[in-house]
Amino acid sequence: MIYLIALALMGGACLLMYMLREAFADRVVYKELSFPEFPESFGEIKLFFISDIHKRTVSETVIGEIKEKKPDLVIIGGDLLEKGVPFERVKKNLMGLKTCGPVYFVWGNNDYEADYHQLDALLLECGVKILDNTALSFESIEGERFILMGTDDLSKDRDRLDLALKDAGSGGFRVLVSHDPRIINSITKEQNIHLVLSGHTHGGQIRIFGFGPYEKGRIKALPQTTILISNGYGTTGVPLRLGAKPETHFITLNKS
Repeated sequence: MIYLIALALMGGACLLMYMLREAFADRVVYKELSFPEFPESFGEIKLFFISDIHKRTVSETVIGEIKEKKPDLVIIGGDLLEKGVPFERVKKNLMGLKTCGPVYFVWGNNDYEADYHQLDALLLECGVKILDNTALSFESIEGERFILMGTDDLSKDRDRLDLALKDAGSGGFRVLVSHDPRIINSITKEQNIHLVLSGHTHGGQIRIFGFGPYEKGRIKALPQTTILISNGYGTTGVPLRLGAKPETHFITLNKS
């Protein structure tokens, strides 16, 4: 009996060590997405997407790998921090990501746990563009448009997709960034939002026998849009993961 108890304790300790190691792993997922509506004059657009950093420091390994790939846009999909995270760490993460390319940010629910006025000021200081129910338009020499849209956090009832759409104007290839993937319930096919980038769910973070509170991160083609839901980079609650590896994303967009 004592032997079995000792064996179980050793197994539990090994599992905890594995979950801890998984929580702090670095992973960049590469994906090429082709759309018939993508403006051919842009050739391709390269995006680096990272969400749910929470308490983590973005590693030099990830920064170095992404810097070499030279993304056109670096996008933070919310939960840059949570309550208790020092702003010095947040600034270090922002400055590291800035070495990879121009940085854009949308608010997540945990960002409001801290002094969000201070966070807003820090983002401004670091030259990060906040997409809070707004849109940015990039135009090629031929006059075709690529539009990056962002909504404020849905769970705080701060999202106003209608304002982002108004800011985007008509036409263009549209990418929407929203921390909470439930934004898809507000999207219609007529809005011509071609891709949605989101996080929030952590892929369930800890999945027992493959089951978790949320589905694992993935790309889904829906009738109204295509959505990428990320497992996220950090953790919340406990610094453990099982069956939902941390991930960041390097996405290449082009015309099919």
